[in-house]
Amino acid sequence: MVIEEELISSCESECEGEEGGEPLPLLSLNHVSLLVRSVWTSVRFYEDVLGFFLIKRPSSFNFHGAWLFNYGIGIHLLENESIDEYNTMNELRPINPKDNHISFQCSDVGLVKRRLEELGMKYATAVVEEGGIQVDQVFFHDPDGYMVEICNCDNLPVLPISSCPFKPKHGLENYKKMEAISNCGLMETVMMESLSMWVLDKRKL
Repeated sequence: MVIEEELISSCESECEGEEGGEPLPLLSLNHVSLLVRSVWTSVRFYEDVLGFFLIKRPSSFNFHGAWLFNYGIGIHLLENESIDEYNTMNELRPINPKDNHISFQCSDVGLVKRRLEELGMKYATAVVEEGGIQVDQVFFHDPDGYMVEICNCDNLPVLPISSCPFKPKHGLENYKKMEAISNCGLMETVMMESLSMWVLDKRKL
């Protein structure tokens, strides 16, 4: 595709030519912060439905909220008293997979759907097919209308469109330090394993 070729060309030229303009020295996703109408209603949802658990929140905060954690990321809830009963978040609306959402990997999509049905929760499903690979997606709303996706997205191999993701951007020493602290090489390993499996599968055809 022309778009992919342009992206590859642009990325490779940036990797090869520019010394400045380096990305920020990030390590990982820490948390997602959400404004909610009722902190404790949302806490029950993220605990009972998604399996998060409450963690200690700094006592210096002078506003109502809660912190939850699981799966390597945090969910920070902030009570927004300005949200009234006529806010659009209260209105029932179709579940749209194209809405902004957070997504969680799961081991059994069928079990997820059965559990949501037991809880009386509405959900929508979608299927992504690529090269004979199928990814099943389940979408639903949290109590404030934020979209949540559950999927078996690891069925789809992570294939880089250029060599750029494997080139350290912050200097070798800094890159090694970041890798040691956060296991940053894990993503590169996953991508290389996915690429290798994809190539082997193509050769079998």
